[in-house]
Amino acid sequence: MASWVSLLLFLLCQSKLQAQEENRNIPFPEFSSETLINNVVQDPQTGRIYLGAVNTIFQLGPNLNLQARADTGPKEDARTCTPPASACQNTKPMKNLNKLLLIHQSNGTLIVCGSRYRGICSLLNLSNVEQQLYYSDSNGERTYVASIEDNVNVVGVMSTCKKDGHTFDVFLVGKGYGELDSTKLISTRILQDHKEWVVFENIIETSTVQTTPFAPRYKHVFRYAFREDGFVYFLFSRTLDGTDIKNLTFVSRLCYNDTNYYSHTELQLNCGPDNQYNKVQAAFVASPGKELARAMTESGIYGNVVSWSKVLFMVASSDEDENKSGLCMYPLNSINERLVDIITACYSDSGKISGFPAVDIPYSTTKTENFCTSTIAKDMLENYKCGAEFLPSPLASKPRFALKADAVWSTSSLLTSVAVAVENDHTIAFLGNNQGEVFKVHLNTKADEYGKAPGDTYGGKVNKNLLFDLANNNLYITTEKKIIKVPVQTCLQKTDCQSCVALRDPYCGWCVLEGRCTRRSECRRAEEKNGWLWSPKQQCVKIVSFYPPSLSCKKTAKLQINIPSLPLIGSSDRLLCEMDSFHSEGTILDSSQVSCDLPPPSSIRQTPEDQDFVAVSVRIFANETVELAKREFNFYNCAATVRKSENTPCMSCVSSPWGCQWNTLDHTCSDKDDSIVGSTIIRHRKGSECPQFENPDPVLIPVGHKTRIGFEGINLNNYKGHVFTIGTELMKNVEEEVKSDGGPFYTFSGFSFSYDKSPETNVLFYVKDKETGKKMDSTLNVTLYNCSVGREDCSLCKYADLKYRCVWCRTQNACVYEKLCAQQQGDPHNIECPNPEITDIIPRFGPMQGGISITICGSNLGIHKEDIKSITVVGEPCRHQEEKYSVSTSVVCEIGPVDPKNALWGQVEVKVNGEKTGTSSLRFTYRDPIPDGVRPSEGPKAGGTLITISGTFLDTGSKEDIQVKIGDVNCAVEDFGEEITCRTGEYRADKVPSGLLTVTIHYGKFTTKPITSVFQFMENPTVLDHQPRESFVCGGRNIVITGSGFDRIQTAIMKVEGDDAFALKYHEKNDTIIQFKSPTINSSLGQHYKTFILLDNWKKELQPFVYHSDPSFNILTKKVITETSIIIVTGRGFSRAMTAKEAQAFVGDVQYAVNTLQDDKLFLDPPSNPSSARSRRQLQDTRPELLDLKIKFGKGEWVVGSVQYEKKNDLSLYIIIPAVIVPMLLIIIISVYCYRRKSQQAEREYEKVKHQLDNLEESVRERCKKEFTDLMIEMEDHTNDVSEGRIPFLDYKTYTDRVFFLPSKDGANDVMITGKLDIPEARKATVMQALNQFSNLLNSKTFLRNFIRTLEHSNDFNARAKVYFASLLTVALHGKLEYYTDIMRTLLLELMEEYVHSKNPKLMLRRSETVVERMLCNWMSICLYQFLKDSAGEPLYKLFRAIKHQIEKGPVDVRVKKAKYTLNDTGLLGDDVEYSVLTLQVLVQGEGPDVTPVKVLNCDTISQVKEKIIEQVYRNVPYSQRPKVDSVTLEWRPGSTGQILSDLDLTSQKEGRWRRINTLAHYNVRDNAILVLSRVVHTQQNYDQNQENHEERNALLEDDKVFHLVRPADELDEIKSKRGSIKDKSMTKAITEIYLTRLLSVKGTLQQFVDDFFRSVLCSGAVVPPAVKYFFDFLDEQALKHCADEETIHIWKTNSLPLRFWVNILKNPHFIFDVHVSEVVDASLSVIAQTFMDACTKSEHKLSRDSPSNKLLYAKEISTYKKMVDDYYKGIRQMVPVSDQDMNTHLAEVSRSHTDKLNTQVALHQLYQYARKYYDGIIASLDEDPAAQSKQLTLRLQQIAAALENKVTDL
Repeated sequence: MASWVSLLLFLLCQSKLQAQEENRNIPFPEFSSETLINNVVQDPQTGRIYLGAVNTIFQLGPNLNLQARADTGPKEDARTCTPPASACQNTKPMKNLNKLLLIHQSNGTLIVCGSRYRGICSLLNLSNVEQQLYYSDSNGERTYVASIEDNVNVVGVMSTCKKDGHTFDVFLVGKGYGELDSTKLISTRILQDHKEWVVFENIIETSTVQTTPFAPRYKHVFRYAFREDGFVYFLFSRTLDGTDIKNLTFVSRLCYNDTNYYSHTELQLNCGPDNQYNKVQAAFVASPGKELARAMTESGIYGNVVSWSKVLFMVASSDEDENKSGLCMYPLNSINERLVDIITACYSDSGKISGFPAVDIPYSTTKTENFCTSTIAKDMLENYKCGAEFLPSPLASKPRFALKADAVWSTSSLLTSVAVAVENDHTIAFLGNNQGEVFKVHLNTKADEYGKAPGDTYGGKVNKNLLFDLANNNLYITTEKKIIKVPVQTCLQKTDCQSCVALRDPYCGWCVLEGRCTRRSECRRAEEKNGWLWSPKQQCVKIVSFYPPSLSCKKTAKLQINIPSLPLIGSSDRLLCEMDSFHSEGTILDSSQVSCDLPPPSSIRQTPEDQDFVAVSVRIFANETVELAKREFNFYNCAATVRKSENTPCMSCVSSPWGCQWNTLDHTCSDKDDSIVGSTIIRHRKGSECPQFENPDPVLIPVGHKTRIGFEGINLNNYKGHVFTIGTELMKNVEEEVKSDGGPFYTFSGFSFSYDKSPETNVLFYVKDKETGKKMDSTLNVTLYNCSVGREDCSLCKYADLKYRCVWCRTQNACVYEKLCAQQQGDPHNIECPNPEITDIIPRFGPMQGGISITICGSNLGIHKEDIKSITVVGEPCRHQEEKYSVSTSVVCEIGPVDPKNALWGQVEVKVNGEKTGTSSLRFTYRDPIPDGVRPSEGPKAGGTLITISGTFLDTGSKEDIQVKIGDVNCAVEDFGEEITCRTGEYRADKVPSGLLTVTIHYGKFTTKPITSVFQFMENPTVLDHQPRESFVCGGRNIVITGSGFDRIQTAIMKVEGDDAFALKYHEKNDTIIQFKSPTINSSLGQHYKTFILLDNWKKELQPFVYHSDPSFNILTKKVITETSIIIVTGRGFSRAMTAKEAQAFVGDVQYAVNTLQDDKLFLDPPSNPSSARSRRQLQDTRPELLDLKIKFGKGEWVVGSVQYEKKNDLSLYIIIPAVIVPMLLIIIISVYCYRRKSQQAEREYEKVKHQLDNLEESVRERCKKEFTDLMIEMEDHTNDVSEGRIPFLDYKTYTDRVFFLPSKDGANDVMITGKLDIPEARKATVMQALNQFSNLLNSKTFLRNFIRTLEHSNDFNARAKVYFASLLTVALHGKLEYYTDIMRTLLLELMEEYVHSKNPKLMLRRSETVVERMLCNWMSICLYQFLKDSAGEPLYKLFRAIKHQIEKGPVDVRVKKAKYTLNDTGLLGDDVEYSVLTLQVLVQGEGPDVTPVKVLNCDTISQVKEKIIEQVYRNVPYSQRPKVDSVTLEWRPGSTGQILSDLDLTSQKEGRWRRINTLAHYNVRDNAILVLSRVVHTQQNYDQNQENHEERNALLEDDKVFHLVRPADELDEIKSKRGSIKDKSMTKAITEIYLTRLLSVKGTLQQFVDDFFRSVLCSGAVVPPAVKYFFDFLDEQALKHCADEETIHIWKTNSLPLRFWVNILKNPHFIFDVHVSEVVDASLSVIAQTFMDACTKSEHKLSRDSPSNKLLYAKEISTYKKMVDDYYKGIRQMVPVSDQDMNTHLAEVSRSHTDKLNTQVALHQLYQYARKYYDGIIASLDEDPAAQSKQLTLRLQQIAAALENKVTDL
């Protein structure tokens, strides 16, 4: 039965194994999105995956199959749009980014928040996302969850909230700050309607956890949110405040049920040494696993960590280098403990820990050091762990008390995601980066990166959401547009134990008895001893040893195998031993011993030729198929041991490791056999007993001379009577008999050797037993030498060692062995050598000063250095350098200086011992080098520049003699000749010299040749950028380096360094760009590569630069194509390092264009000329031909398949087209002709009438179109001015002066504008002190209310005085705008009470009848100044410019102030004045020769022309700084003389008593005329001339009957009146009505500008000033209190903002801009202002024929504008409220920024004048007020009065 069970289990495992084997080759499931994927979530119950992508939500199955999709965009939206979307204007299709994706499990919904419509969310069905369950865009700002800003991060977490006795499902949102967002950082959003709450509403209103209103400084980037143990945590980075831009990582904590965020506490997290990784990128919370918990505890850094607790795993990057990032771990216990420390410090210890400040209050604008003032007893702290209303919040840690952690793992790429899993108590982190890679890191005592996630590099940044499937078996990796499901391990891919453990993968281990690499859970017997060997332990089942350790190949035996790591072998398991083809049953001896039979000798393979053993693999199998272990076992062959050294066979045999023995009798080596005994047997390791020959004599044998050699023989007892022969390989087949000299000594006559390859060589003799022919052991080794090799002359021969006995043989003229020199007289050893011979002199030129070494080459130049007696060069002595002497062949000496008077060239002479002299036939020359040029003249300070020195005689001396320096920098000589080249060294000083340096050439010791001021070191080149930043390993991608200073570089190399180095030179270069082809590297991507560029000596690393593995291509499926086919190539990894422009594709030799390149697809377009798609041979040959489709990426080429062109028969097409088309055309032509003929007559009649109507309509249309086009074209310049920031905004002081005081009776001369007070110098200090006291008095609310009440009750305090008083008060209190606002609110409340109870409430705020109404107007002006500059100012300025431009396009009568083009019917010019447009070329005197073209009308007066010229010439200068018309003169120069142009002079035309003002037409100025504009210089002469001109002009103007274009109708000349009065009057009446249509034309032209302005002011979707929201909420609150109806509150809002502020600004653009508003422009602005007022009223305007033209003009648009106003008021009502704190912060900022610029002291002085005037009334009022009495306000006022009026008082 047991055997059956085993068999079944075995078959089950095998089937599972087979299935897993098949699964290996299945590609990983993946899904691609067309757009960027923003968020990924997983349903924890079903395992479904939801992708939040741009414009789409995808619902995928667990295997990433698409189940449903919901389109979320693009949506018609605008940045300034406030939902509902239907109410928005100027919308356009905008992409919808997914900002937040959350699963609400309890009710089966998916929460989706996008970037459109201010971040509104929706609820989708979890089972089918195509079904939208909830969406509403009409609930206002309270439901805006996310952000419209692309770069604002949003995170969320599901939770519950208890409130009002109910428990609600909610989600908490953490969100950064966007320009149009709420400042709330954290909000709690409800998921159901409840009472006044609606779905997605923020149900916790608190202003504590938010950025600074209106000036966000903290730059939050939220990354992660999670729930744990009753708390909600948010992880984010932010700056400390606006002063430090460095990001810091914080974790914040909230209690679950904290409905006020009192518990919000932030803890800084530091990651890495010195917080190197300071900016969090992603995080994951998980249990650490037993092993990691143990390691963390033992490290002592993390406290006590247990395996079931939670740890925050965080990846963070460095601000300094974002391509460096690391992983840090923070136990939640440690986080919570530190948070408790912070809270305890604030609540109980004055904010200190160990005496150091530990607590900060973030986001507070009124930050003080002593905010932690509570003293709660520490035993009571548990009651306040979630804070309280009376306790400070939010809290944050000071940097000193940040929670620190070491980076357990780091990388040189940007980590973007992290996920952590635990397997078998071990922890694995999966870390994704910005290059699409996912690293697998085993976290233990030391982090070990053991691999990357399986599959190819995914391309693009890995999404922050790394998810495991529900079984934790697979990982979902999301990149920019793709999600892929990969297994967490790839154990099964490894088929043997070694490769399995090489993975070092904690998931994997070797399942021993199944022979598989598996997870522990997949190994059936993993729990048994050694049943599953864990991969990181790097251990396999191994055979440690055998017994016997080896065996003769002639024997067999039982083999004991020692396997210490043997798994438990059960009774049902069967062991098998395999050795080659031999199998035997294995037997278990004990837990680690197995016994097997060895094969018989016949089954053992033959011993290899070069070995004395054969290694056979012993393999142990379990259950026949699973290999447990293997090891080689050696079968030795003693007979083969002699092959190792044939000259010593006995020694080789007995010294082998196999225990062999030598038999001298039969000369054989055999296995050890103790049974064989006798003297013929030499046992193992008894080499000294071997018979052998040794010790040859002599050991030196000369070549060519037969020398007798003697030697010894030992252990030859068994060879008595044997004859031996001797030989050597050098003599080949020549052997000599050996003679015995008695005893152990032997000799032989020797050989006559021949050898000339080297002076000597070793020769080994072998000895044979002549009888058997077998070699005996011989160590006879001698040295063979040849005297003539290397001893070519006599001196070298005599220098030879005496042991060689070499002599110089004259007869042979060679060096030979002494016995080989025949017939030589005398002793050959004492022969004299011939005279020295000189063959060469190096160098042959030397400097005049000497100091260089010359080498004299030749023969017989002595035997010893002492033999050289003297050396002369050109007759001058040369100092012998003995250390450089070479026997006989060369002498080196140093030349000295030469007298220029003596000979400068001559012979070299060497005298040697024995009075022998050698004289050269060559000549040596003394000369001086003359360098004269260096090129190039500059190079980088890093060096490496190759410079060339030119001149005469530069090749004096040798390369070794010269040294080149540039200044003090060495220049390494590379080439020496007629020109010298050297490479510059590094200039090491910090600052490069500004001037040229001297290049100095040193020749030897004494000659220096400078070239002055010829080379300059420059700063090293600057590298700014490199693109692209990736390459495939195949290389060849064009890399463009941009920067500067590249022209100074000579060599540029791109180098990649890893284990190997690869380099390529540049292929194109200029001063700012260098282009390289990326080097090809080997495909071993496991190693880390660094890429550098070497610019001469300067080295710069390119960071980042990444090498990706080459792309892979799928086999092409479509084989047949047409000439117009688009070919689609599929594969993987295309886009990682290539673009469509760079890629190339070829079909055969024809290039196809790569149209689109995606990561997995290439789209190839055919050539634009179809005929070129086939080669000429193909066109001739109709047979289809297979062509290779080749793709080229850089140097990489891939043939992805073969294609062929479709065979076509075009003949039928040529027949079909004529046969069908021609008859059809004939029929159509005939039909058309008949029809036209029949209806021609009727058409003629109709056309006549239609033609007339069309002409009329066309003329009107063309005119309107032309007018608008002209305006838009000519307004382009103004738009450019606006875009370039040229809107002439007034500064804050001028703006407030004009708004507050310009309408006063003194206008621009008002003392508040001039700022001049008439105070005697002696009293100034007293007055100023008193005014400061008066300012303090005004800061008393009691005094100020009495002051204002007294004035308003005075009968002579009129409306103008109230306005002026309120403006003075605004300036005086500007330093305390919060106080000013408080006073204003108080007075407004009193005013409301008055109007509601005794007057008509609708009339409130209508006019400035009270001080507070003007105060409100001023308050709005102050608060909206920045809004004007940032938003509304631009459209208002454009509107003003457009009106001005349109009016000035046509005639403007300067006398009657009427224009042809206007919006105001009363200002319409009622005559059709003839005019033409002129372009004047204006030259401004004293400002250069450039002329400015200016467009004017020939009917313009000279003053009008001057204005237009000044406008154009000084268009970039504000109006107040431009010259005025009266200060310039205009001169026309039609010829050689000039003519001054003026409005009136003696040439002015007269018509009866009327005089016409001069125009350009009057002076007959033509188009393109040149006019000179010059300033009036007030010299005495000019003054007198000016006086004359003025007197002349005044005389002309004495008669005021002056007109410009039209004379007034009621003052026609008497004569003309009598002749045709009736006709003229009727004409005048008709003209007025006819030209009213011009109003419509102008209105249509300006409509866009009017709409833009209205939209900028009345769009709550844009930035609404906080003051507007604040004040409107105040009005709403009071309306609710006083039960005012909607119409009343509408009127209040209209009166307070549009009518009180906007109308004023609209009618007076010069209040905000530095411009001049003429009367005709003012008339048109008034019409628009009236339209704005009408739009803001609730009442309907009934229009009739009698209605004013101005009202009729905008009647159609009024309804649209009214809706805009209503929507504006509604939108503001729905916005997040602006709290008093927020408003005060904003006002305090305004006070701080601008108060010091205002005339505050003057305002106080003027205010005091009112106090003085109404002094008695004020005193009386104060005396009656108990509050004033208690504060002694009367006394203080009396003291101030005394000081200001210089009265002596006893007060």
